[in-house]
Amino acid sequence: MFRNYLSSVLIQELFLTWDHDDLSQRAKAARILVVLLCKHEFDARYQKPEDKLYIAQLYFPLIGQILDEMPVFYNLNAVEKREVLIVVLEIVRNLDDASLVKAWQQSIARTRLFFKLMEECLSLFEHRKPADGMLLGASSRSPVGEGPSSPKYSDRLSPAINNYLSEASRQEVRPQGTPENSYLWQRVNSQLSSPSQPYSLREALAQAQSSRIGASAQALRESLHPILRQKLELWEENLSAAVSLQVLEITEKFCMMAASHSIATDYGKLDCITAIVMSFFSRNQPVAFWKAFFPVFNRVFDLHGGTLMARENDRFLKQVAFHLLRLAVFRNDSVRKRAVVGLQILVRSSLYFMQTARLRVMLTITLSELMSDVQVTQMKSDGALEESGEARRLRKSMDEMADESKSPSLKECGLPEDALFAVPENFSENRWSWSEVKYLSDSLLLALDASLEHALLGSVMTMDRYAAAESFYKLAMAFAPVPDLHIMWLLHLCEAHQEMQSSAEAAQCAVAVAGVVMQALVARNDGVWSKDHAEVEGYGASKLTVDSAVKYLQLANKLFSQAELYHFCASILELVIPVYKSRRAYGQLAKCHTLLTNIYESILEQESSPIPFTDATYYRVGFYGEKFGKLDRKEYVYREPRDVRLGDIMEKLSHIYESKMDGNHTLHIIPDSRQVKADELQPGVCYLQITAVDAVMEDEDLGSRRERIFSLSTGSVRARVFDRFLFDTPFTKNGKTQGGLEDQWKRRTVLETEGSFPALVNRLLVIKSESLEFSPVENAIGMIETRTAALRNELEEPRSSEGDQLPRLQSLQRILQGSVAVQVNSGVLSVCTAFLSGEPATRLRSQELQQLIAALLEFMAVCKRAIRVHFRLIGEEDQEFHTQLVNGFQSLTAELSHYIPAILSEL
Repeated sequence: MFRNYLSSVLIQELFLTWDHDDLSQRAKAARILVVLLCKHEFDARYQKPEDKLYIAQLYFPLIGQILDEMPVFYNLNAVEKREVLIVVLEIVRNLDDASLVKAWQQSIARTRLFFKLMEECLSLFEHRKPADGMLLGASSRSPVGEGPSSPKYSDRLSPAINNYLSEASRQEVRPQGTPENSYLWQRVNSQLSSPSQPYSLREALAQAQSSRIGASAQALRESLHPILRQKLELWEENLSAAVSLQVLEITEKFCMMAASHSIATDYGKLDCITAIVMSFFSRNQPVAFWKAFFPVFNRVFDLHGGTLMARENDRFLKQVAFHLLRLAVFRNDSVRKRAVVGLQILVRSSLYFMQTARLRVMLTITLSELMSDVQVTQMKSDGALEESGEARRLRKSMDEMADESKSPSLKECGLPEDALFAVPENFSENRWSWSEVKYLSDSLLLALDASLEHALLGSVMTMDRYAAAESFYKLAMAFAPVPDLHIMWLLHLCEAHQEMQSSAEAAQCAVAVAGVVMQALVARNDGVWSKDHAEVEGYGASKLTVDSAVKYLQLANKLFSQAELYHFCASILELVIPVYKSRRAYGQLAKCHTLLTNIYESILEQESSPIPFTDATYYRVGFYGEKFGKLDRKEYVYREPRDVRLGDIMEKLSHIYESKMDGNHTLHIIPDSRQVKADELQPGVCYLQITAVDAVMEDEDLGSRRERIFSLSTGSVRARVFDRFLFDTPFTKNGKTQGGLEDQWKRRTVLETEGSFPALVNRLLVIKSESLEFSPVENAIGMIETRTAALRNELEEPRSSEGDQLPRLQSLQRILQGSVAVQVNSGVLSVCTAFLSGEPATRLRSQELQQLIAALLEFMAVCKRAIRVHFRLIGEEDQEFHTQLVNGFQSLTAELSHYIPAILSEL
């Protein structure tokens, strides 16, 4: 009792010394206090629980003194700080809960300082192995940056630390009444004190130090015997685990006290809890710690989910999301499965306390950040790239997270079996939903797949621009929940299209970017036409403004102009004009209206041209062969510049895919458009079938027998958005491709694409294909109807200038010359020879015969009318040509009268 009294007096005197003006004197007093406490705490005479509690209470004011004099603590060197922190931990470990709570009841500021000390514990006793790969995959980087391979405290094994570890190793289980899977102290390896060793680890270090005065800690470590070095490594890891587990236990007590509002802390944000949890996550921790951590993590969100999921803690949640995903990549399956459970706990809390959309944004952002930390590809023995182990483990974790049958056992992870279904206070129904979790998991897997595919393309991207564009597109779509990332990948895609001279596709990317900005502004209820910034949820650094939307709309206008798609330009400028009106920017308005004038004049010029305007060419490409991978047995429609011919795209695609073939595969181009039976193709050969296709106008009759030469000339120029395409394939019933008119059938194939052109990519997947067959006589009728329609169009088409008839005259002469010249084997005369004479005529049904004769009569009537119009338009120099047309028409009428006698009376 007397001894304890003297100790108390000495402690009080030392506390007074801590108020000394000289910082060095105060630090000296702190060191003396530590030594004094160590002599009591670790004295063999004071090992009874009541003694330890008494000593802890006796020295408890020391913690308050440290909190009041933090500059003194920070003035100590690292070794001295560790000594002080071990003393603090020893006091706290032996205190009863009631005494401990007093440390948190004085003020919010002192509570924060207490947990600052706990963070210092985690930092100063963190254990890093030399390779920094205790749990991470070999290619992953440390989450806390570079640092020494081992803490420097091992160069001085003080009695305080040695005894603390010995005490901790004996404390295998927490006091009675706590769960049996609670904090298990790491037991020190028995070899550390093996009697067979000639001297202890401490003695060995002391001997090494005395013989190498001034040497670095690393040099001292390397001078030890390998067995002693291994013991030192184990010793350090055990000490780190002991410290982390004790801080974890303190944190759980704090959470429970905070739930009852019996302490002084910031209840609006719970910054002490968030700070210490992030300190746990951001340090290297042994497996034993993670086994104890996740039950506490679950308890924290059970008790304080509403506060932790609030917007004020978005930064904390984003960091938690990142570290859980990082743990989900670990090789250690025990830790990886616990990370999966941690993600499920996070989702469960979001289902109750926030919209899951916010969590989706955070997880998407953090996955993007993790992709720069984790290598998603690895090199195979043949030099090719494949999916890495990290990517496979992350994919496995995402699958387990979303699938009830694969989900890790909560009981094995130390949690109650009903942890995911527990309903928080103030809620009456269970909101857990496996479908919601699967939606979230699928979203992350989409981003992982897009990142993996982009990485696997590697050097091939420069050659296969189509695959490169699709890769950027998939990344843009996968990261669409985060506007900044969505925009970033869309701009990469826009740049790629501009390099390929694909102006329309690049313009679509610019429009998409403007759309993302405008949608974000509207979603935040900001004035769409104001200069206010919009901070998009989940990514506060993002500044999305109306000015940036206008910038990208102007870029789109420029790119659509290059593609001569002027109707799109007009629509875009009509979006920009209200912005300038609201700001009274009259100079900008004048420029916009001048541009609009030029655009509408360009549209008039396109619509009045005798030659139909074509903005692009389209090709159907079929892929057949296992070497094509995901493309095998799929069909795409490619949109190419209007000057790209069939031979050009054949050469381009051959060049791309021949480079991907190996010794076991060759590439073959199917030269025609016949239907391919993939199962009958030769194995080991990869086939490309490339066919020119026509875009289908919105109101076009696909069942029409007419040929499609003039179909687009009668359509509106503004209908430049296409999602249907067709091509005609001639065939005969006897198997030959070509035959006489009486044997020539035609198959019309109509393709529907996934989306419409112009799109964000150059090719779109064919999702539907239908075929329609025309008989030989229907083909013949269609040919005649096509020529009739072409002539009628020339007679009825208005011209931009009534005074200038030359273009109309030239076009009319060209069509008439090909229609009324009498040639035995071409034109309408060949149709009559094939179907209206001899045996073929007997095969025609009555209806078909009537339709053919009606088509011929209509054709001749329009020719007669066209010749009269021609006579009105010509001058003296064309009289001779007109006479030839009249004679040709009369001769043709005479020839046709042999097959259709009624034609003479009709004409």
